[in-house]
Amino acid sequence: MDLLQLPGIDDLIGRALAEDIGLGDVTTAATVRPDARGRARITVKEDEMVFCGGPLIAPIMERCGAQARVARLAAEGAALHRGEVAAEMEGLLAGLLTGERTALNFLQLMSGIATKTAQFVRAAAGTGARVVDTRKTHPGLRAVEKYAVRVGGGFNHRYALDSGVLIKDNHIAAAGSVEAAIRLARAAAPHTLKIEVECETLAQLEEAIAAGADLILLDNMNLDHIRRAGQIAAGRVQLEVSGNVTLATVGEIARTGVDLISIGELTHSVRAADLSMRIEAL
Repeated sequence: MDLLQLPGIDDLIGRALAEDIGLGDVTTAATVRPDARGRARITVKEDEMVFCGGPLIAPIMERCGAQARVARLAAEGAALHRGEVAAEMEGLLAGLLTGERTALNFLQLMSGIATKTAQFVRAAAGTGARVVDTRKTHPGLRAVEKYAVRVGGGFNHRYALDSGVLIKDNHIAAAGSVEAAIRLARAAAPHTLKIEVECETLAQLEEAIAAGADLILLDNMNLDHIRRAGQIAAGRVQLEVSGNVTLATVGEIARTGVDLISIGELTHSVRAADLSMRIEAL
């Protein structure tokens, strides 16, 4: 999907700029002539990273009055290395300075997510398992964070609570049993939505399959239990693994034959990529 076509993206850019600028960039207004022109380069300071978020630069700078012409922009998903230029633009110096931090905040967050996702995807390569995200995103930033996961080669899980039925431990407790929760969900949910059930034990797995679940989420199971679950579920339902998945363990988990591996780390605690913007007067 085109980044600039994501739902709410214009509003997100506006809110980010309003948060950063407030009533005005007093430093730039005091030190830069309104007609001064400049050039800005965004440079990579990581050994290696996956670039993401570039299409946001132009609309951010436009709203800041930079009248910028983007002369150079790395492709979304491009593998970049230390010292390489990710973007270069020219325009009014004051606008470039005002938009600098907001642009970098988006690029660093989104590139960090894309980079981390690509690392997990590489670790699971050749197994058939899909690396997917979760709803553990920063409030208000879900659209761009899930977009970044896709740029990194991963896939999206539910976007929101209306995207699918996922019966978790608290739903099971409220309904009384796995079977009861599935029966109630099947009666209430549209036929177009699959029903996934989170299972903490193999007994719950067997109950969920017998009750007609479409997918099973194996929550915090060890490798032996994951392999046994695969034998039980073979040809009957898809399996997803979640909980305590790391770069060190994802490959072994993927080789058990599961279909999906969901990883909250892709978004909830990712390290921002290191990018800098240097601006010079023309």
